[in-house]
Amino acid sequence: MVDLVDAHLGVPRRETTVDEYLAGGPDQEVHGVAFTMMATLDVLQRAVAQGLDLVITHEPLYFHHREEWNATLAAEADPVHGAKSAFIARHRLVVRRLHDAVHDTSPDRIVDGAAHALGWTGFERAGLPTVFDIPATTLGALAEHAARALGAAALRYIGDPDLPVTAAGVQPGFWGFEKNRAVLARPDVDVLLIGESNEWETAAYAADAASAGLAKGLIVIGHVPSEQEGMSATADRLAALLPGLPVAFVPTEDPFRLL
Repeated sequence: MVDLVDAHLGVPRRETTVDEYLAGGPDQEVHGVAFTMMATLDVLQRAVAQGLDLVITHEPLYFHHREEWNATLAAEADPVHGAKSAFIARHRLVVRRLHDAVHDTSPDRIVDGAAHALGWTGFERAGLPTVFDIPATTLGALAEHAARALGAAALRYIGDPDLPVTAAGVQPGFWGFEKNRAVLARPDVDVLLIGESNEWETAAYAADAASAGLAKGLIVIGHVPSEQEGMSATADRLAALLPGLPVAFVPTEDPFRLL
């Protein structure tokens, strides 16, 4: 199953990649495939309830991009790690990461999925695959649209809600300050939509831009809803390649709630 997915994506495997088996292995028999944005315990429980024991996840299993916490948490008998690993073992789950390959496709399938959900397919700016020339709106209206379109229960934004917006950068997930700033600082970009960031970096930069009177806005969608649509669309495209087994997209719940 994993080989079929990798072959369909058709991108060279990075020399160093996180696209590895996180639980189980390639020789284990499986009976159904669950694609998901993040293999939370809740997602794993719902996959098992549907009879799906191969979980293909975009994000890590044990709370670190390169799974560096796995051995430490196991050695310390961390109760959260223990509950999750015991559930995986009990149900003989195979968990495989699918992160680098979907970002390395052209266009980036995660960015493309978010843009499609926002209604911006075809608005990509030539040569700048994360910048979109969008119909004129305001920062506040765009924030409301993004929350609805992406199912973001706890979206936040920085800037004047009446700021005119016609050019938007889209960087779902976590791209880091260097890449966030490179887009937001462009004079021809009005707003940047991101999944999350360190608040002392991108958020502070956007707040200072607003205080300086610059026409800039930042929309923080939340990591899960920012990448969910891209992974869902990827699952839809790959489902037809996996004949004979049930295949489903198991959405990750946005864990944040507003008071």
